Amino acid sequence: MPRQGLTSERVIAAAVDLADTVGLARLTVAAVARHFGVSDAALYAHVRSRDALIEQVAVRAAAGFADRLAIAVAGRAGRHALDAFADAWRAFALAHPGQYAATQLPLPPEVGTRSAGHLRLIDLSYAMLRGYGLDEPALTDAIRFVRSTLHGFTSLETVDGFGHPRAVDASWHSILDAVHTTLSNWPTGPREQK
Repeated sequence: MPRQGLTSERVIAAAVDLADTVGLARLTVAAVARHFGVSDAALYAHVRSRDALIEQVAVRAAAGFADRLAIAVAGRAGRHALDAFADAWRAFALAHPGQYAATQLPLPPEVGTRSAGHLRLIDLSYAMLRGYGLDEPALTDAIRFVRSTLHGFTSLETVDGFGHPRAVDASWHSILDAVHTTLSNWPTGPREQK
């Protein structure tokens, strides 16, 4: 029988918060149970395993991440949309490192295809790039380029991976200049596979 006052919603909300404070790698059913002051067994009425817990954190985090990106890019196009999208991406990753890490995990198809947040993240990525006039397959290639650039930078920044004295913000803005230039000059012709 579920403990009075303990709901699946509260368990997932606590897990989302804990992901940011203890780190996604250290997020366990036991950690959430400690947060509530209950036994691990008390949580299994609300979440069946650590994997299921992480999946729910990823779903919740993706929704919050998508909300931030949608607000940032609303009414913007081209370079303005790119800057707003990138800045919102970076802000979310820095403010919510555990949640951000969860959004980058591969999910089982039955979870990922039903996650409104993950689907919105994909749609927002495509929408942000529409101002660059790219068609498939160049559009997918450009999305992969932008995503890997933003993810790589923010992943390094969250672990203090930039040791050079140059200001990180200055590098960030230079990188966005380079991304914009690259997107504006994206090769559109067919390329032979080797």
